[in-house]
Amino acid sequence: MHFFLRAARALAFALVLPVVLVVAWWSASASSTNYYWPPLKTILTTFGDVWFSDRLQVDVLPSVTRLVIGYAGAVVIGVGLGVALGSSRTLRRLTEPVLEFFRAIPPPVLIPVLFLFAGIGNTAKVIVIISGAVWPVLLNTVEGVRAVDEVLADTSRSYGITGPARLRRLVLPAASPQIVAGMRQALSISIILMVISEMFASTNGLGFAIVQFQRSFAIPEMWSGILLLGLLGFVLSLLFQLFERRSLRWYHGLRRSQRGEK
Repeated sequence: MHFFLRAARALAFALVLPVVLVVAWWSASASSTNYYWPPLKTILTTFGDVWFSDRLQVDVLPSVTRLVIGYAGAVVIGVGLGVALGSSRTLRRLTEPVLEFFRAIPPPVLIPVLFLFAGIGNTAKVIVIISGAVWPVLLNTVEGVRAVDEVLADTSRSYGITGPARLRRLVLPAASPQIVAGMRQALSISIILMVISEMFASTNGLGFAIVQFQRSFAIPEMWSGILLLGLLGFVLSLLFQLFERRSLRWYHGLRRSQRGEK
């Protein structure tokens, strides 16, 4: 019972501000005659007409698919490289200049280059997402691996826990809070890069649809696309919070016990 009350309280706190903002937007735009700022009622009506149609399959699903593949690729590459670099000081010193060079390049700048080599299909768009989302995962993984407790590391060596067993039982669990923090940052970056990549030489996707609406002066439709992006980010954030709570349950329990909470 206590769990359900706590969940209901958390949900209420999470919904208070969005509800207030929606009410304020509805009230402020109700009598609007500005062509570029239509009433929220008009946008919501257009939202249903536009996105609960063929565009769900033509634009929304391809965008979500690219986002999931690009984000998953960034996590796999970031964690893999991060563990290797965090575990080896020599490898880290050898690769640091190159990594810092590529990290300093904004991913949107690479879009024309990637489209030249990989075409304008899904592959290039996925690579764009990976090229930007991999960095927070990589850097947080490196720092998490480097911060493994020396006492635990010595204890594992004394018990003969080495190789894959050490990675699975010590390194990854110890670094997981920072890895998950990097994954959270990468999710936001992935959504941004998904939209930007679809605004360049694309034939479908949310970014493509929003640009087309803007160019054809379909303003309510454009606002409905922006609203859909916000809802997509909100839903993905909620799903990530569920993943974080389940995967780091031991960590949050430890933090609560250290603060003397139940």
